[in-house]
Amino acid sequence: VVALGLVSLLNDASSEMIYPLLPLFLAQLGASVAFIGLIEGIAETTASLLKLGSGWLADRRGWHKGLTALGYGLAALTRPLLALATAPWQVLCLRFADRVGKGLRTAPRDALIAHATQPASRGLAFGFHRGMDHLGAMVGPLLATAILWLAPGDYRLVFWLAAVPALLSLLVLASGMRSVSEPTRISTHEPLRFHLPHGSFRWLLLCVLVFTLGNSSDAFLLLRAEQVGVSPAWVPALWAGLHLLKSLLATPGGALSDRWGRRPALMLGWLVYALVYVGFGFADAAWQIAVLFGLYALYFALTESAERAMVAELVPPEQRGQAFGAFHFVVGMGMLPASLLFGFVWQIGGAATAFLMGASLALTATLLLWRGASRT
Repeated sequence: VVALGLVSLLNDASSEMIYPLLPLFLAQLGASVAFIGLIEGIAETTASLLKLGSGWLADRRGWHKGLTALGYGLAALTRPLLALATAPWQVLCLRFADRVGKGLRTAPRDALIAHATQPASRGLAFGFHRGMDHLGAMVGPLLATAILWLAPGDYRLVFWLAAVPALLSLLVLASGMRSVSEPTRISTHEPLRFHLPHGSFRWLLLCVLVFTLGNSSDAFLLLRAEQVGVSPAWVPALWAGLHLLKSLLATPGGALSDRWGRRPALMLGWLVYALVYVGFGFADAAWQIAVLFGLYALYFALTESAERAMVAELVPPEQRGQAFGAFHFVVGMGMLPASLLFGFVWQIGGAATAFLMGASLALTATLLLWRGASRT
């Protein structure tokens, strides 16, 4: 768990050194705004689809370690190659490869974490992993800012240096997974086919889907912050502060789900989310936005590890790979219509209406999860 947490920290630091600069780099290469949107759409859809397939494949073939290593290795390979890109289509191919790596590694990695921990501490383990991931997401942009302060406008230098933490993550991965046994492979002679585990897990997926439809892109939160009066110069600091709080709260949040139970922690987190979205809808001062971002970090702490631990505990150990794949697939595929719907409602009815819609869907998902208590 510690090794995979360090791997996520290093890999995310590398990724977040690059990601905020990609639109600017693409503009330098002559890409249109529509092409930039196409890149992100293809990238995220690819990752969501592959998360579903890689978890299933890991369970059927016992390739949890191999797919995890392949996913991180493929992502690391793209970092220095970006520095050599001279055309937008090359960036598209590399971004696609990076998301292929994410899609391949996510479900098998989560299955490895679940396999390596006892149920009583599984929330703590997932919380620690998410905390390291968020810490890397905070460190990466700060490193990129420091590099650009010393070498203004030199995006290619940032991309070259982003390869360093990516390569370090592979070294940590290689040494850390040696002592971890492979999760049990499904023993069957039936033809290969995907199937969801029993009803309690399907009910959880339904609740997650309803919630995700109200969980739009965080870009809308930043847009709302600027609209309320937060200076553009402070928006990056607000974003870095959010990741710092997410990192600090993730481990105790996961431990709380071990103590309270997965469902109560998840329901509380979704209620906090609904409260935050109502607040964003009616906020009229910058200090209110800062408080709401702090509460938003609490939502992540309560839900991220609880969701993953709940997935691990609702299915047999030999089906965890495909269960995590299905979970990540539902979240990934739900986010695109969520953001489109949110943006449409904002444009037609205003910010308050859009945020109230998101809060309503979160409350609906909470009620569904409570209603399904007898199932889960």
